[in-house]
Amino acid sequence: MAVFTEVSFDEAAAFLRFLNLGQLQNIKGAAGGIENTNYFVDTDQGQYVLTLFERLTFEQLPFYLHLMKHLAAHGIPVPDPVADAKGNILHRLKSKPAAVVNKLRGHSELAPTPLHCAGVGEMLARLHLAGLDYPRQQPNLRGLAWWNETVPVVLPFLTEDQRSLILGELAYQNHIAASPGYRSLPRGAIHADLFRDNVMFDKGRLTGFFDFYFAACDTFLFDIGICLNDWCIAPESGKLDATRADAFMAAYQTVRPLTAQERTLLPAMQRAGALRFWVSRLWDFHLPRDAAMLQAHDPGHFERVLRERLAHPYLL
Repeated sequence: MAVFTEVSFDEAAAFLRFLNLGQLQNIKGAAGGIENTNYFVDTDQGQYVLTLFERLTFEQLPFYLHLMKHLAAHGIPVPDPVADAKGNILHRLKSKPAAVVNKLRGHSELAPTPLHCAGVGEMLARLHLAGLDYPRQQPNLRGLAWWNETVPVVLPFLTEDQRSLILGELAYQNHIAASPGYRSLPRGAIHADLFRDNVMFDKGRLTGFFDFYFAACDTFLFDIGICLNDWCIAPESGKLDATRADAFMAAYQTVRPLTAQERTLLPAMQRAGALRFWVSRLWDFHLPRDAAMLQAHDPGHFERVLRERLAHPYLL
């Protein structure tokens, strides 16, 4: 959540009045990510998050916004996009696509326990089931096709050892994606970015998932792999914490048990999740965009995670 597009107090106030959200009292740019412009805005009616989309288009955004509406209607605690008087939830501000959602209560848990991981695992399974009847389709814009396009762009910034690792893993993921077993995996709408800073807890209770702007239609197992790579590791080393991983997977499977093929391919999808974020962080780090408050993430983190998943695969 960086600030690429500056929005003044008066501009935000007029926009919020248009949405019938009351009088603006405070606006603050949000730091922490690298995709969109985000502001925390407080009015006399409540607390909201104002987002201006820097990469996603007017044509792409209905998938994400209506997915949140769909999940909220199915009892999943997610931000609910605010509609205007005509019922539109996708708006325009500063010539950019824009949306306003309610701000979830609580805080992110950056040092999760097995109990936190179990809560995330159970809710992720509920989200996957709730999205099965979501009618809109959106390919994973940061999936295999994007990795194949982007890896050659970042190769000049890598050492010989890193190039060998990333090219070898890319070849492996292309092989997996072409296999009959992969094609049989259950799939539907996934979050695809459910890191610790995208989940809220209040007094130990999970209060919501947010930041759905990498969501896509993909395998549920890829979503699980991404979560295991963040919620169940030691951040300094990338080593998996089996106690947290077991808690996550046990809770997930109380809601949606994995198929035999999912159990077999879980290590491959953990590797896929690590590759996806290593590639995107290399791209953001070496080819950054200008933005106020931009904080590019360390690409080396997911290189370490990938090496750990290769050396010590987690098996159910």
